Amino acid sequence: MNPNRLYFIDAVRAFAILMMLQGHFIDTLLEVSYRDADNTIFQIWEYFRGITAPTFFTISGLIFSYLLIRAKRNGDIKQRMRKGFRRGLMLIGIGYLLRAPIFQWLIGKFNSYFLVVDVLQCIGLSLIIIVLIYKLTFKKTLIFSIITLALGLAVFITEPLYRYLELPNMPILISNYFSKANGSIFNIIPWFGYVAFGAFISTLFYRYVERPKFKMAIVSGFFLFGVALIFKSSWLLMQLHSWLDISIFKEVAYYNYLFSRLGDVLVLFSLFYLAENYLKRPLILKIGQKTLSIYVVHFIIIYGSFTGLGLTQLIGKTLVPWQAIIGAIIFLSVVCFISFHYAKTNAFVYSKTQKIIDKIKKYTR
Repeated sequence: MNPNRLYFIDAVRAFAILMMLQGHFIDTLLEVSYRDADNTIFQIWEYFRGITAPTFFTISGLIFSYLLIRAKRNGDIKQRMRKGFRRGLMLIGIGYLLRAPIFQWLIGKFNSYFLVVDVLQCIGLSLIIIVLIYKLTFKKTLIFSIITLALGLAVFITEPLYRYLELPNMPILISNYFSKANGSIFNIIPWFGYVAFGAFISTLFYRYVERPKFKMAIVSGFFLFGVALIFKSSWLLMQLHSWLDISIFKEVAYYNYLFSRLGDVLVLFSLFYLAENYLKRPLILKIGQKTLSIYVVHFIIIYGSFTGLGLTQLIGKTLVPWQAIIGAIIFLSVVCFISFHYAKTNAFVYSKTQKIIDKIKKYTR
């Protein structure tokens, strides 16, 4: 075990990816009549499912930025920035590839739906933006910290301005990153806000993690700020509206899902970091380190990437609750097994990308 490694990050990523898998499985296959908003169990499941994406984006910003700013101390910042930029491009490419209807293309059927933006494209672009911000701040951690915090706040507070944004005159490839009009699931705004907050949190770990009382301080801070965001952020926004007479604070307060979900994420971070010594299990850490492969495998099985035949097409929304629960457990086990023993998404894509880059360099000399 590396004493300088933040093991709770892998545990949080493992939790987030497993929650995403079961969420996608149940949401895709549970029979419609059982989606009862008045049912307590369904309400709890839906609430925790809502934490998954904010957790994933925030933890991605945290770990990526932490490794980025640590690389400066280790003397390999240029390599880390290049690797981060390539990883961002790789995620964007995989995101589009998973929705590419290859067999339809072979018979001459084309449509623009595969250009919708999902979680991988959004995270990929966010990582590229983080690299650019770090470079523009001249690799000064304090400036990077202030800018990422300011960006996170700005993205969340201005959410009413782009909530129903449509960009009909912009190329669909670009507009899909900002608008849901064409079916995009995730947009760069507001989701980059969570990545920015994760980047800000990474600077706290970078500066203070080696101090003896840091762990209890950050655990307490995560928990208290998280609870405050969940229960008091709307009140604070209304107070700001009252003091400054700026209507946007009131609009955010009335539909305050971004700050409250960030509060959920911080509380989750506090619990996982507090219990870090109990989470250093090889299986948990391996799941956290294989999130990309797990995501790709689960997407193929559920949605039928490439073949057009997945659980969505074969089963549909037909399962009763007990079948959905048992099926989700089996699904998680199968996806993790395949990802551990057969899928080599990261290594494969990185090696192919590097070969392409080497060839381009060779022919441009």
